[in-house]
Amino acid sequence: MNRKLGALGAPISAWWLGRRPYAPVHALMQELVEARHAGKVGNVLLLLEHEPVITLGRAAKLEHVLLPKAARAALGIDYVETGRGGDVTYHAPGQLVAYPIFDLKPDRCDVRRYVRDLIAVMQLVLRPWGIEAGLFGDRIGAWVDRASPSRWPGDESAVDPAKIGAIGVRLSRWITSHGFALNVSTDLAGFRWIVPCGDGTHGVASIASLIGQEPAVRQTALAAATAFSEVFATELAKVSDVGDVPPGEPLFESILGASALLQRALLP
Repeated sequence: MNRKLGALGAPISAWWLGRRPYAPVHALMQELVEARHAGKVGNVLLLLEHEPVITLGRAAKLEHVLLPKAARAALGIDYVETGRGGDVTYHAPGQLVAYPIFDLKPDRCDVRRYVRDLIAVMQLVLRPWGIEAGLFGDRIGAWVDRASPSRWPGDESAVDPAKIGAIGVRLSRWITSHGFALNVSTDLAGFRWIVPCGDGTHGVASIASLIGQEPAVRQTALAAATAFSEVFATELAKVSDVGDVPPGEPLFESILGASALLQRALLP
């Protein structure tokens, strides 16, 4: 593999996990971060949907969770405090969640650049659906103008801005975890249970709400894997589909073994 300046130092091994509860995926991500630190795996990308869950980042304010504990339990909505950055986020089926476990050393050690790169990935995923997203002032995430979904006019000219993709990341010695959540066909009514990312003044959008179609989340996951490869200027080694693997199966061992093999095979 000819390494480009600014590219990741290892190819990306992507995994479609299907629909999963939050806690076991969070544990899997943490195990992969440790394995990446130890050099046991290359760059791993987890792509999935979550069962309904409200997550709190390090900057979360409890008053931004609007649904009482008893109501959350009655509706089957999990509640998890995480180590990522950001405020309160809601995950649910119909939302593409991407967790890159990438080593940004040596050429991409820039947090702001990394966040911009995640937005660029979402932009590439949205574009084939005729949706153009962009930055909205200092609000982190991918934004659209519901008045003109095919064009992002900029934060000062947007008539009806809405967030379509949320970002919350963690970096440990330049190895990334957590990532983004892109609303594909999510039931947006669930966002009324929180103040999304601490911003209660603007709405939330999805691909389905903008174009009247409901793309399959797996389809957008495959597009996201290719977009990650393009934005991070590195090879997409493989996309593995383990969406049908039952909960409780040793996904970590499978990903660890396959990613280690790919790393040995593709790196000089």
